[in-house]
Amino acid sequence: MLDIKQINFNKMDNGLVPVIIQDNHTLQVLMLGYMNEEAMQQTLSSGLVTFFSRTKNRLWQKGEVSGNHLRVVEVFNDCDKDTLLIMVNPVGNTCHTGSVSCFTTQKMPALSAIGALDKIITNRINYPEGGSYTNKLIAKGIKKIAQKVGEEGVEVVIAALNETDDEYLGEMTDLLFHSLVLLHAKKLDLSHLADKITQRHKEKSKKYEDC
Repeated sequence: MLDIKQINFNKMDNGLVPVIIQDNHTLQVLMLGYMNEEAMQQTLSSGLVTFFSRTKNRLWQKGEVSGNHLRVVEVFNDCDKDTLLIMVNPVGNTCHTGSVSCFTTQKMPALSAIGALDKIITNRINYPEGGSYTNKLIAKGIKKIAQKVGEEGVEVVIAALNETDDEYLGEMTDLLFHSLVLLHAKKLDLSHLADKITQRHKEKSKKYEDC
């Protein structure tokens, strides 16, 4: 976690730094707030984002009334040490209007949908629900889940060769879902997959450099 001493709270006269809040799964920007040193200390100690309200002139923890907290995953400082980026796992919607984000006009990148799906799978595993298909799959074990991934892979090939684009996309969606469930069944997640992609990209780049 970020060392609070690395943050320059004295750069602005009011002792505040702007803080960008981003969903750790979907990468959606959720809101912008401000923190002073005390708010930052409380955020780091509690694991819940706490801002300094410029209108109320006091500390306020996001969700203190609504229960829609922002659970801290990681905190980053910018190059000038006067702006923060906090990756969070939000509990409920972030905006006071009831929207997921305060930036309702933001067009989300395609990969955010995969992050959102992975978040649903993670929540189902951590908080099982009766009748949940994900929970039923997990209960069957890795072998059955892997078998299902294989079946979905075959259906993708068939759809790609013989069916409409919409049907093909439907099969691809099923394959993606079951692949994510298998990933979690092996106690892995998207971050491990991202690390492997990055590793291979570096290896490939190094290979061409050595040519």
